[in-house]
Amino acid sequence: MSFPKQFDVIVVGSGAAGLSCAITAKKRGLNVVVLEKEPVFGGTTALSGGVLWIPLNHHGVKQNALDTGDLVHTYMQQETGVFYDQQAVQTFIENGAKMVDFFERETEMQFIPTLYPDYHPDVAGGADIGRSILAKPFDIRGLGKDMKRLKLPLKTITFMGMMFNSSNADLKHFFLATKSLTSFLYVAKRMVNHIKELVLYQRAVQVTSGNALAARLAKSALDLGIPILTSTPAEKILIENDKVIGVQAGGDGQSQSIHARLGVVLACGGFPHDIKRIAQAYPHLRSGGDHLSPTPKSNTGDGVRLAEAVGADASIRFKDSAAWMPVSKVDYGQGEIGVFPHLLDRYKPGVIGVLRNGKRFTNESNSYHDVGVAMIRACEGQSETAMWLICDKPTLGKYGLGFVKPAPMPIGKFIRNGYLLSGNTLPELAQAAGLDAQGLEETVREYNQGAVQGNDLQYGRGTTAFNRYLADPEQNPNPCVAPILKGPFFALKVVMGDLGTFDGIQTSLVGEVRKKDGSLIPGLYAVGNDRTSIMGGKYPAAGITHGPNMTFGYVTGLHLAELAGV
Repeated sequence: MSFPKQFDVIVVGSGAAGLSCAITAKKRGLNVVVLEKEPVFGGTTALSGGVLWIPLNHHGVKQNALDTGDLVHTYMQQETGVFYDQQAVQTFIENGAKMVDFFERETEMQFIPTLYPDYHPDVAGGADIGRSILAKPFDIRGLGKDMKRLKLPLKTITFMGMMFNSSNADLKHFFLATKSLTSFLYVAKRMVNHIKELVLYQRAVQVTSGNALAARLAKSALDLGIPILTSTPAEKILIENDKVIGVQAGGDGQSQSIHARLGVVLACGGFPHDIKRIAQAYPHLRSGGDHLSPTPKSNTGDGVRLAEAVGADASIRFKDSAAWMPVSKVDYGQGEIGVFPHLLDRYKPGVIGVLRNGKRFTNESNSYHDVGVAMIRACEGQSETAMWLICDKPTLGKYGLGFVKPAPMPIGKFIRNGYLLSGNTLPELAQAAGLDAQGLEETVREYNQGAVQGNDLQYGRGTTAFNRYLADPEQNPNPCVAPILKGPFFALKVVMGDLGTFDGIQTSLVGEVRKKDGSLIPGLYAVGNDRTSIMGGKYPAAGITHGPNMTFGYVTGLHLAELAGV
């Protein structure tokens, strides 16, 4: 560890929140270091969709000139309920657009607009467009030798390591590759270029989504001379005269003291793999069953634990302590297990979700968090929290299901390893999946009564702009609804996962860590998923993690600079 042992600011964690704080502070003249426990940087950000919810950003204003701060406040109040914090929301609104402007003007960070509606656009204050932006794709060869230190994207949502845009525009070409010459040529070109990248660099270099967000932020930090010290876990917060003065870091017998003149900023990604804490925080774990998080396994609650050790308040307050994500377990063979987040298939026409009793329980085209909440509530008191996605042969061939790709990709290995269950009839499928056969038959019959006309008579799929956004625009009259008619029929078991935690360390607006009595711990800050979310355990829109996380990281960086008088 041959580096200076004295800095103005120490940031613990290399995701979007931590890097945003570090870059902002460095740009204002502070000496900053970033510590990362993994051998690669990027954290949860590198595995994510890379979307930010930033109301009134300059990209969004061009799409939706009628949006206002009052509408955002109204929406947030409706969404967060008793946890609505007017001052925090106002700080977010005032600084979010400034943060976007700062990073686009001063760094390698660039954003592009999306067409995402808010997840509840029909709620008062909700918007059909203009609040969610996306990290612009990036060629990671710009990282030079540090390209090898960028965390790889989530394997289950790539195709041979190739990434897709979070807006899903190019995915449509892959769905249509066997039906459209334009799409076939598009896919062929993508594949040829990707294979070249694999041969030359052993990974994709044209990255999108969260990998692009992490890469652009890391490039910006490294260009500014901010050391990102990987394989350097923070082990202990150092205190002198009741003030945080640094951290003990290093591990593996290399532990050393690193001092911070102004502050230590915790940005360790929350606690999705802290087994003891999630057993207390996640209601479905208290009754048994699986929970599979696609977040990095290194997100074991280090920041929360370090803060609690010096008196911080990190109590569990929210009914839903995490951003729920329905997931399935993918067996790659030879002991390797992956986690597939069900981001797209649930929205497609001809796919429904049922419980073990064979009954539907929610609008499958709602957001992942909303479906997760409904799934947890519907399975309350049962031995496991699970649903089964159901479709017929034409739907599977057209869209795929979970990790199973659309035709002409083969499905045999997924049948053999039990990931995909099948039956020539619905009763046969129910037997294979362990579902109630009568319940499943009745459910499909009731669903089909409306579905043949494009209506979901039970749960109203396709009635909101968000429902329709990720569906199939070529399916008329309802892009979310088609009947389930032609066998064989298929089922895929889905359990609960998360995209990160909402509960966390209690802080002031600028990130100063609070004790349980409300007093501050001088010199200690928290940003990102280590800090309690302003969303109050709710998920109102695409990007409500990265948007506030980068914004408040920026706010904390500015605050530290102001403390130094620079």
